[in-house]
Amino acid sequence: MKGMEKLKVGVIFGGRSGEHEVSLMSARSVINALDTEKYEITQIGINHEGAWFIGDDILDIMSNQKDGTLTPVIIYPDPNRKGLYTIIQQHDICIHEKITELDVIFSVLHGPFGEDGTIQGIFEMSGLAYVGSGVLGSSLGMDKGVFRDVMRANGIPSVQTLVVDRSEIEEAIDEVIKRGESLSPYPLFTKPANLGSSVGISKCHNRSDLLEGLMDAARFDRRVLIEHGINAREIEVSILGNENPVASVPGEIVPAAEFYTYDAKYYDERSKLIIPAPIPFETSEEVRNLAIRAYRAIDCAGLARVDFLLDRDNGKLFLSEINTLPGFTKISMYPKLWEASGLSYRELVDKLIELALDRKAQRDLTEWRYTR
Repeated sequence: MKGMEKLKVGVIFGGRSGEHEVSLMSARSVINALDTEKYEITQIGINHEGAWFIGDDILDIMSNQKDGTLTPVIIYPDPNRKGLYTIIQQHDICIHEKITELDVIFSVLHGPFGEDGTIQGIFEMSGLAYVGSGVLGSSLGMDKGVFRDVMRANGIPSVQTLVVDRSEIEEAIDEVIKRGESLSPYPLFTKPANLGSSVGISKCHNRSDLLEGLMDAARFDRRVLIEHGINAREIEVSILGNENPVASVPGEIVPAAEFYTYDAKYYDERSKLIIPAPIPFETSEEVRNLAIRAYRAIDCAGLARVDFLLDRDNGKLFLSEINTLPGFTKISMYPKLWEASGLSYRELVDKLIELALDRKAQRDLTEWRYTR
């Protein structure tokens, strides 16, 4: 890269989400992996209130939930004003001054406002290349209820679920509990429809648990899933690519807790990732094929981790969910599966940036004006 201009990469993290802290961990790993000989890196943090900042030691500052010393910034939803702008307050006037161009955005914003298509819409309107799925794939992948409907429409087996609104929980909780109990015998799971990292998920063994689980999940989303609980092994596979995605070797999660809770996922060292998963070759191939089918069905791009439940009692395989911006720490399953498949963390980061630029090139072939 000597003598060549470095690619300007903006890494965006934090966000208005229950996965804010996970995003900071992912960002630290990605930034450390980016080759400074190839990339000029700008770190962009979004706080819990949704304000955007840059600044020295921004990851440490945001980890301590402070941002008073940081500089506010903005990205315009205007392809003629690409780049990152700072906001300067002079008397009663706000002046936006350009800080840097941006060639590609590497977003590690997990959860709402980062993984659900909202910020992808801003990137699209700004004409920026960005890592990961577009608006459609992101939004379909984020909402577990709608995603399951799309999977069933494509003949991909999924666990039985019921989606209820927060207003139903608040106004008719007894009716919601009855509907949940009619779905299947206990145990049942309750979870926010639009969140990840096991935030707000409860395993419910009885009616009292179900009540508490519904109330807890409704804190994090207005749409809540009630899901049939099966005696399952948790199998995951990583997908990489745009029009021609490929699948990694599958891995298995052995959680330290009763299921893969937030603490078991990020803090309890007793949780194990077994790579490759100790499953028959035929099952491994089925996992990989179904994952690619799901990825294509919702028009994913760049990356995703696809999670399956393998029923211990009958050997049936169920697709649980797809994560279009999965955890990206050094110990996260997504990069570890690729490492086991022969792609290092640094090579993976480079490939994702390459895929983002390719996807942008494809979008630029589209004609936006029709003339007769």
